[in-house]
Amino acid sequence: MARPDARRSDARAPDPNRWRALSVTLVAGFMSLLDVSIVSVALPSMQQGLGAEPAAVQWVVSGYALTFGLALVPAGRLGDALGRRRMFLGALSAFVLFSALAGAASTIGVLVAARLAQGLAAGALAPQNSGLIQQLFGGAERGRAFGLFGATVGISTAVGPIVGGVILALAGGADGWRWIFLVNVPIGVVALALAARLIPRTAPGPRGRIDVVGGLLLGGAVFAVLLPLAEAGAGGVARLWWLFVLAAGMAVLFVQWERRVTRRRGAPLLDLRLLSGTRGYAPGAALGTVYFLGFSGIWLVFALFLQSGLGYTPLQSGLSVTAFALGSAVSAAVGGRLVERFGRRLTVVGLVGVLTGLVATIGVVLVVPASALMGAMAPALLVAGLGGGLVISPNITLTLREVPVRMAGSAGGALQTGQRVGAAIGTAALPGVYYLVLAATGQNHPVAAAVALSGAVCSIAAALVIAVWDLRQERIARRRCSEEETHSYGHAAHG
Repeated sequence: MARPDARRSDARAPDPNRWRALSVTLVAGFMSLLDVSIVSVALPSMQQGLGAEPAAVQWVVSGYALTFGLALVPAGRLGDALGRRRMFLGALSAFVLFSALAGAASTIGVLVAARLAQGLAAGALAPQNSGLIQQLFGGAERGRAFGLFGATVGISTAVGPIVGGVILALAGGADGWRWIFLVNVPIGVVALALAARLIPRTAPGPRGRIDVVGGLLLGGAVFAVLLPLAEAGAGGVARLWWLFVLAAGMAVLFVQWERRVTRRRGAPLLDLRLLSGTRGYAPGAALGTVYFLGFSGIWLVFALFLQSGLGYTPLQSGLSVTAFALGSAVSAAVGGRLVERFGRRLTVVGLVGVLTGLVATIGVVLVVPASALMGAMAPALLVAGLGGGLVISPNITLTLREVPVRMAGSAGGALQTGQRVGAAIGTAALPGVYYLVLAATGQNHPVAAAVALSGAVCSIAAALVIAVWDLRQERIARRRCSEEETHSYGHAAHG
């Protein structure tokens, strides 16, 4: 059942510019999320152009993911307290500035520093999107808006390698990689001007005291998880394993502290009652984390397999997964409209589609020769993409639709933090499995890719288990509600 303040927001007169404002914020969100995956195809060019070591260049990807994940929940809480329009405009301005700095970097040190700052700005931007949807939309419109938001999240991750390959092909030259960052500048400036005009000014929420201790504990836990994964290519997991133990301890302290702040009627960084008292939030957050663990790592495995193993160009590598992106785009748009009618059943169907498509892709990789692989993978990846579009978009809607507006930013930030942590684990673990199998099989690239993709299948199967469990709980709750209504009606008729 929706909370009272969520119902009050739905009763307000809708903003006439809400759909145009949403389109602008989604463009900015797409741009920031695209930067997670777009860079992967350009790493060899960066390494050559800047004369950098592979471990240093890897921080261009992992450093962005690290600071992105650190910023999400605190930025969501600040958006709730200070106003989402203000936070959105500030974060987008910073993202454009640091994109320009990354594109102009003359050394690998400057590039990594710019990417760290760019990741912070992107992490501050992301939760404002979900918060603004809660603020501007209500009822069935909110479901459609979250559907578009979910489609943006899923498609931006899937098309990153394609867009990166196209930009490198068009730019050419040793410095062509710079345009991967510089293209953000004109798009970001236009989005900034439109956002300033279209996003309504609203009174900030109740500020209270900013939960600094909670922010430090959660930030420390996220950092301790992501740092070894960011350093995975240089043996970071084996060398920094103790940080995982530290992360677990800090997570326990964070939970205890947030409960203490709530008991004292303070303003916690993340109200843990979201997990226990908001229908769908806990299973949706868990499903998103587990799904992104497999989903995000797939693209790096494909990039390694197709470029290093089969000699594809970055553009050919990106185009090889176009079928997934197209399928995901179509089904995500449809899923946003169907989620209110079918609920969790939609994500169950989607996850079955992803599993079916990935298993078929593994079979194709193992039996089809390199010369025919691009076309042979397309049907299987199309099925996986059609399923994927029915996972991310509906799951975000189901997870956030009953969140009170006053918690919208922090709830959206926490959801995306789980997704970022899952993505970081996947992008470290699946390529790691690829390299291990490659060494054990005497450079058998198809087998290495198949085994790594099998890891993604296991992760997505775990997400399916969560979805089926939540569907069962949803049906039990509906049955109880129906029985209570029948019982109440019987008493009223008898009286």
